[in-house]
Amino acid sequence: MHSLLNPDLLTLAAMMLLTGAVGGVIAGMLGVGGGIVIVPVLDLVLAALDVDSSVRMHVAVATSLATIIPTAISSSRAHHAKGAVDRDQLKRWGAAIFLGAIAGVLLASRVTGDMLSAVFGIVALIVAIKMLLPLEGKHIADAVPGGAVGQIIPFGIGGISSMMGIGGGTLSVPVMTLFNVPIHRAVGTAALFGLLISGPATAAFIATGWNVEDLPPGSLGYVNLIGFAIIAPVSYLTAPWGARIAHALSKRQLSLMFGLFLTVVAVRMLLRAFG
Repeated sequence: MHSLLNPDLLTLAAMMLLTGAVGGVIAGMLGVGGGIVIVPVLDLVLAALDVDSSVRMHVAVATSLATIIPTAISSSRAHHAKGAVDRDQLKRWGAAIFLGAIAGVLLASRVTGDMLSAVFGIVALIVAIKMLLPLEGKHIADAVPGGAVGQIIPFGIGGISSMMGIGGGTLSVPVMTLFNVPIHRAVGTAALFGLLISGPATAAFIATGWNVEDLPPGSLGYVNLIGFAIIAPVSYLTAPWGARIAHALSKRQLSLMFGLFLTVVAVRMLLRAFG
């Protein structure tokens, strides 16, 4: 285990508390899974605590995925109760997303932290551009494609999401809406996709990080249990605060805010990867 500030677990816990609070508020405000927020914040926290750069992003990604599990269970149950989960879409994409999530972790465990930062930065920048442009209501096809192409898309969503430490919503909601899936059904179905990604990906990150050195205290494989124990409940409790803020803003204002936030995150990650 790597020594953190001799080793200052109290500091680690306090920083994880802040991570969960920021992640929860922004997730609630912008209607996204906390991972897109938690990963870059955790990366900063672990850097401040002098965690080795070779494992920092892996720990941030894996811990983020673990925190998504309880939120995804709660969210998917709520959406299912309202009939917002598209069962046909779940049957079409479920297996490919599950397998993609595992494949993403196996790839992530074999690449450097800078490579993970690059993947995060590039995808975050693409999502940011979509949020900044007035594309609401636009779609490229009237239905989700079938056949091999129809399986490559969810496999890619699962793989990229697990490499970024995010649930399914950040990628699957925009993709489904581009194929004319109504936004509420896309969001409801994406909540269940988040569980299909975070569950197997977390288990795979525990396995692939089992004998890795220089991990922070309290780590099970790449998953930091201190981070999980603090971030998951705090982000769950603070998400409603963000939702209240969201109701005071228009959808366009929210999209612009999210787009600008993601742009800053993406640029920082890309500078880390290529700077």
